[in-house]
Amino acid sequence: MQIFKVGGAVRDQLLGRTVVDVDWVVVGATPEQMRAQGFRPVGDDFPVFLHPTSGEEYALARTERKSGHGYGGFVFHTSPDVSLEEDLLRRDLTVNAMAQADDGTLFDPYGGQADLAARVLRHVSPAFAEDPLRVLRVARFAARYAYLGFSVASETLALMRTLAESGELAHLTAERVWQEFARALMEDNPEIFIQVLRDCGALKALLPEVDALFGVPQPAEHHPEIDTGVHILSVLQQCARFKQSLNIRWACLLHDLGKGTTDPAEWPRHIAHETRGLALIKKVNKRLKTPNDCAELALLVGEYHTHAHRALELRPETLLKLLMSFDIMRRPQRFDDFVSASEMDSRGRLGLEDRLYPQADYLRQAAAVVRAVNVKPLLEQGLQGAELGLALNAQRLLALQRYVAAARAI
Repeated sequence: MQIFKVGGAVRDQLLGRTVVDVDWVVVGATPEQMRAQGFRPVGDDFPVFLHPTSGEEYALARTERKSGHGYGGFVFHTSPDVSLEEDLLRRDLTVNAMAQADDGTLFDPYGGQADLAARVLRHVSPAFAEDPLRVLRVARFAARYAYLGFSVASETLALMRTLAESGELAHLTAERVWQEFARALMEDNPEIFIQVLRDCGALKALLPEVDALFGVPQPAEHHPEIDTGVHILSVLQQCARFKQSLNIRWACLLHDLGKGTTDPAEWPRHIAHETRGLALIKKVNKRLKTPNDCAELALLVGEYHTHAHRALELRPETLLKLLMSFDIMRRPQRFDDFVSASEMDSRGRLGLEDRLYPQADYLRQAAAVVRAVNVKPLLEQGLQGAELGLALNAQRLLALQRYVAAARAI
């Protein structure tokens, strides 16, 4: 029995990055031997065991053969006779196909070190094209390591394009696609993830609604970058710059989907794109089974982001209606996230990344003013039911009117 550290732990160690998860491969062992040493088996697809004390994953060396569609369409073969080189051969990228022995000896049969030095993400073998999930993984790695200068090898991008065109991506489960999107959007360069998917045709297969935004012009006076797709990439850059949460990044990715449905005869204007985009946002959220917090915020940002941009001009009545649409009394964080997403949208414009966004403080303070209205005096007057609701709304509007008047007087 021989045990080797493999995959990402070896890669990140060589890059000088913090190693988060450590995976191990075991060569020359049987499941019975693993259990005899106290390892606990997990999973149904192939023999993976948890270390009795560390809890880290130890997988028996294996080979795999394509047997169906999608990520799960493989038959795995494990045996004490499977070599380390055979196990590494089935992996996606050369930089992930390295192993290290306990004494520090590095095993690199497929040139992973050279590709690390060259800053290239390159597939190990033509079998790469058998697993559609690898398209998303490579795009995610490109986003993660972009700051180091990594790019996808042209021949690997060609294989990714072949996968995208084959229809294999349609066999990925919504859960796996969402998982990859969620992880990639939280990288330091999430825009690279979207760009790589677009470069290989996978964005059109997985998120055609976003892909349709590229090449759609916007008014130059508001959007110096012109192209709506480029704007989306820039907004994601700002999300990473300001370390926004996943729900904000997801909302920013989808907020302008309505612009993809504008009649070209009306370009570069996009009247009512906010409401036209709602059906598309709902469609995407349903298709990817997006978690509720992300799905809800995406819809709200899609519908109301231009309200945020015009916040300083809104009448108190409109401002109150906007605030109550977010249920700010019970869910204050959701409105705060909306404001953050709107600010990222404003900053995601060429040359305007550092422009101040006074609407953010204005809106947050307006929400605080409304929340500060005390219902107790109204209850003491004996008001209840619909009458209480009307009176409370009137008090909130009065408070907002005073706030707006004071803000405009400055």
